[in-house]
Amino acid sequence: MATAMKANLWNRKHLLSMRDIGRGEILSILDTAASFREVNHRDIKKVPTLRGKTIINLFYENSTRTRTSFELAGKRMSADVINMSVASSSVKKGETLIDTLATLQAMNPDVVVVRHSESGAQEFLARNLNAAIINAGDGRHAHPTQALLDILTIHDHLPIMGREDFQGLKVAICGDILHSRVARSNAQGLATMGAQVRFVGPPTLMPSKVEEAFNVKVFHHMEEGIEGVNVVMMLRLQQERMAKAYIPSVREYFHYWGLTRKRLALASETAIVMHPGPMNRGVEIASEVADDLERSVILEQVANGLAIRMAVLYRLCTPGSRS
Repeated sequence: MATAMKANLWNRKHLLSMRDIGRGEILSILDTAASFREVNHRDIKKVPTLRGKTIINLFYENSTRTRTSFELAGKRMSADVINMSVASSSVKKGETLIDTLATLQAMNPDVVVVRHSESGAQEFLARNLNAAIINAGDGRHAHPTQALLDILTIHDHLPIMGREDFQGLKVAICGDILHSRVARSNAQGLATMGAQVRFVGPPTLMPSKVEEAFNVKVFHHMEEGIEGVNVVMMLRLQQERMAKAYIPSVREYFHYWGLTRKRLALASETAIVMHPGPMNRGVEIASEVADDLERSVILEQVANGLAIRMAVLYRLCTPGSRS
């Protein structure tokens, strides 16, 4: 780690967003995640830390990557992990969120990890369920564990960038900002750490009044947006959420907004390339950039996601660790 981590400042029951999480709390979670990374490199990748604890993964949206990461994180700490998939659950038969809430309450879990298409569903559960709630993505609103793993990944690369901390670090978040909860959570978390965040994308994929809401600079030309930045974070074009034509065509989108070697050359020489996945190769990012291990840290993000989720589960399952 490039900078000394702070003492444990985490004292929350839930993790719902990055909106009001302070710098000390973020560093505290990063510190815990750093200690759990070692577990994932052992021959026997399992510790008894959460033995006897019950974690329910409740996913109203499909997500192989995030759900698997949470499942593996819980199992590596010996928790009992239950996956409830909407596709095969009572929700498909008409069960409401209130009914699901009562069912979950009866099981008395310690943590419920929730992904939902509606913003605010996790806050409703947090108000009405005794268990700790982790927001694994809600609508366009928030995805806090993705932001934390991205911050950890950037933190790992600060020495290569010649920096000791995030102060003044330039981060460009590029592409489909409108539909991205990752962009919103990263903007909040990175700003808290002292970074200068840019949103870069076409006007049709940019929320209104986003500069004031998230304290970011907005760029509508890719070349201007990534010039001189330390981090280029590409976003997936979420065509499944588009009810109308936001772009002329995928081919034209890549022509103007795709990250190519030529465009990446405009960023800092030590700039890293990030993507929360899954990637659309040839749509928002060229394969030669995505696979460039000198610049791309996309697989490091996946590995850090497991460590961050172990850290968050540990803090929420064991109240004594929070303060």
